[in-house]
Amino acid sequence: MCGITGFVGAGNETDLRRMTDALAHRGPDDSGYWGDPVRGVQLGHRRLSILDIAGGHQPMVTADGDLVIIFNGEIYNFAELRAQLVARGHRFQTDHSDTEVLLHGYREWGAGLPGRCNGMWAFVIYDRVRRCLFGSRDRFGKKPLFYSTQNGAFVFGSELTALRAHPAVGSALSRRALKKYFGYGYIPAPHTILENVYKLPGGHSFILDIESPELAPRVEKYWDFVLEPFTGSEIPADPEGTWGEELRTRLDDAVRRRLVADVPVGVFLSGGIDSSAVTAFASRHVPAGRLKTFCIGFEEASFDESVYSRRVAQLFKTDHHLETLSISKAHSLLPTIARRLDEPMGDSSLLPTYLLSQFTRSQVKVALGGDAGDELFAGYDPFVALRKAELYSKIVPRPVHRAICMLAARMPVSHSYMSFDFRLKRTLRGLSYPPRLWLPVWTASLDASELGDLFSEPADLEEIFSEAIAIWEGCAQTDVVDRTLQYFTKLYLQDDILVKVDRASMMHGLEVRAPFLDIDFVNFARRIPSAWKYRHGQTKYILKKALETVLPTDVLYRKKQGFGVPIGAWFKNGQLGLDDAPLPCLNGAFVKARLAEHRSNRTDQRAFLWNTWLLGQWSRA
Repeated sequence: MCGITGFVGAGNETDLRRMTDALAHRGPDDSGYWGDPVRGVQLGHRRLSILDIAGGHQPMVTADGDLVIIFNGEIYNFAELRAQLVARGHRFQTDHSDTEVLLHGYREWGAGLPGRCNGMWAFVIYDRVRRCLFGSRDRFGKKPLFYSTQNGAFVFGSELTALRAHPAVGSALSRRALKKYFGYGYIPAPHTILENVYKLPGGHSFILDIESPELAPRVEKYWDFVLEPFTGSEIPADPEGTWGEELRTRLDDAVRRRLVADVPVGVFLSGGIDSSAVTAFASRHVPAGRLKTFCIGFEEASFDESVYSRRVAQLFKTDHHLETLSISKAHSLLPTIARRLDEPMGDSSLLPTYLLSQFTRSQVKVALGGDAGDELFAGYDPFVALRKAELYSKIVPRPVHRAICMLAARMPVSHSYMSFDFRLKRTLRGLSYPPRLWLPVWTASLDASELGDLFSEPADLEEIFSEAIAIWEGCAQTDVVDRTLQYFTKLYLQDDILVKVDRASMMHGLEVRAPFLDIDFVNFARRIPSAWKYRHGQTKYILKKALETVLPTDVLYRKKQGFGVPIGAWFKNGQLGLDDAPLPCLNGAFVKARLAEHRSNRTDQRAFLWNTWLLGQWSRA
């Protein structure tokens, strides 16, 4: 796991070293630089040594000097790919480096290489013969890759901080991205907080002709998450049994692949279904008592689930480690986190994820996590509300709906985790809009009129939520559960969950691996019909059935608990505050009014206040 950066065109080696130094936290073990000054190509790398520690130095060059690579990530099927390449006549210089496999794989398969990889990655290869750069990002965008063409240079890197260290990249903020930030709580690819700077979306590659005057990359999609459910005779007589066995086998394989490393490996264990399943399968491949598991607890009872993590740790005989997050600890961490974020994101679970990563890194370099289980198997609260929402929208007249919303607004505000009043008010707000806007409006920190007030101009929800609408309307399946599965997997997972985990873990030089995103596992999971994912009112139905022989019932069927923190109470009690609007383009009076409403307990503005506070901290840094 590493940090990569570089540029073509304007710039010099000093610029490259400054950009590379900005990524030192992503790769504290080693650094490397390579340049072709005649053609204006510069590549920089910071390394977190995980595999082939002695032979994996980067930038890595082929023996003939024709190809150079900088790579961030892990290729879990590198041994199989290497065997195929050796059989085709390729000769390797390293012992077991997955980086060198990518070099030879590009030579053999060209732009078809990413489709053969099982892993997480962002890499850029300089092809000196074809005079081009080939860059790629893994299917789900687990590893980041930013790029920009400005002022005579094509600049790229793992974080915006690296790009901003190059003199060609400007610092103007994108007003469009800011609106999306306050809409979603994060900035979806390909947008970034900066004008003329972009994220390469997951499942995409680019090719750049380094001799073209425009230095404009050609971006192409090589993979997409598409639901293709089994139908007719493809559905077995006993779906729970047949599919359950297949899910267990594939998840066990995925976990086993991700335990391969030349350094110690642990597991994030919250005590939820997904992390418990990863722990269960990992314990099969590690001697009893040798598997290290890590958990963060909370002083506030409604946010704490550490009792379940201890239960699972005892069951599978892991070496378990727990740290409790206190208010004082949180406050000491918040400014540091905000300063080190390369782009603001409004997911408050960034805080415990940061602390968990810091805590875990003190003992291991690699951790396995349970990310993507909820997205692939319909684990979120909106799945429960969908059928009722469909019926409600059909039978409840608009005037009656408005009256119900007014009554709900008078409910007392609770700041506990996912309280009833919070969920009800968000659901009713979403139902004020067409179905294609339900999901983003349900999760948005502000509604349309409030977004308009914040920016002092009418809010165009079709533009702000264009990505969500495209996913909803582009889904081949018309069922609302299928549409929602694609929304969470293609948008929320990539641009919120995986970004949060990448940034929080890499601030400490910790590699986090996600077995649920193993492509063999995903390719089976996406074919299971949604009727077996959300079934009989049960979220993650088929996954829970599959794990009944693996995990105890009280872990599988307990109430879902997210990785939240009590930010609502912090703002209400004055432990977090806002001086003013963090940017001139935002309405300061609106921000102050929302803070006053929240502190008087008239409305729950926790999400908006957190987004605003974090943006302010980031902009000042």
